[in-house]
Amino acid sequence: MFEKMQKLEVSQEELAIIEDALHTQSQILNVEAGAGASAALQRLNGVKRVLSMLDQQKPPEEKPGTAATTGWFGMTRILD
Repeated sequence: MFEKMQKLEVSQEELAIIEDALHTQSQILNVEAGAGASAALQRLNGVKRVLSMLDQQKPPEEKPGTAATTGWFGMTRILD
């Protein structure tokens, strides 16, 4: 539980590539775990944990057209 943490600097593009690779690995391990491989199930849980951690640490996506940027009409929706 108390694993040594190490910081790694990666670009957004590199992070997207890593995340895509982990999703692919998750699908492969899911098939293997479904076939009864217990080691694959343990590895799958680890990959899912890392994906969850990456998702939690991502900055929130800014959506265009939020209430703060749509002017008066956006403000009227807030007041309803």
